[in-house]
Amino acid sequence: MMRSLLVILGVIYSFVVYSQDLQTKYVADPSASKIEWTGKKLTGEHYGEIKLSSGELIFSKQKLSGGSFEMDMVSINCTDITDAKSNKRLVDHLKSEDFFSVRRFPLSRFTIISVSYKSDNECEITGQLTIKDKTNAITFSAKLLRETDKIVANATMSFDRSKYDIKFGSQSFYENLGDKLVYDDVDITINLILKREEPK
Repeated sequence: MMRSLLVILGVIYSFVVYSQDLQTKYVADPSASKIEWTGKKLTGEHYGEIKLSSGELIFSKQKLSGGSFEMDMVSINCTDITDAKSNKRLVDHLKSEDFFSVRRFPLSRFTIISVSYKSDNECEITGQLTIKDKTNAITFSAKLLRETDKIVANATMSFDRSKYDIKFGSQSFYENLGDKLVYDDVDITINLILKREEPK
């Protein structure tokens, strides 16, 4: 009877380990992760950071299969303008109704729909990006570095702001902008540090 009990316990343990291997969740550390933005205009460019609010990646059989992350749009800043007054003027403008309307839409979200692997550490991700309550599909490449109980995910995605009702200086909405032209494409560079969530 003891042998049978040990066999049953062994089967249960194997099943638990196998199930964990089938699907594993990694949770992002907002304080260690970093999100940077770059916006370009006819006369130059500006760049800065947006804080990560939350994020997670799901791995099935050691391969990325799903996940999402949220950006705290209220935290958006500018790191290329050194003059404090000019810096504040730009940041206030980015937070205003002309751009991200952060009072009404404090969070932006990306949710993975599908993943296609190019190599062991590089994949192409397709998902839904939601900004200002408008959602559009977007595809980009990502690199995943796996450590013992940690994942480092790096990616750069570019989105068309005109699809999210961000009209200021956009040639998609206005003509003859001259040097007031602000290009529609915005680049977001993502560096997520995620720790494996221990089974409860």
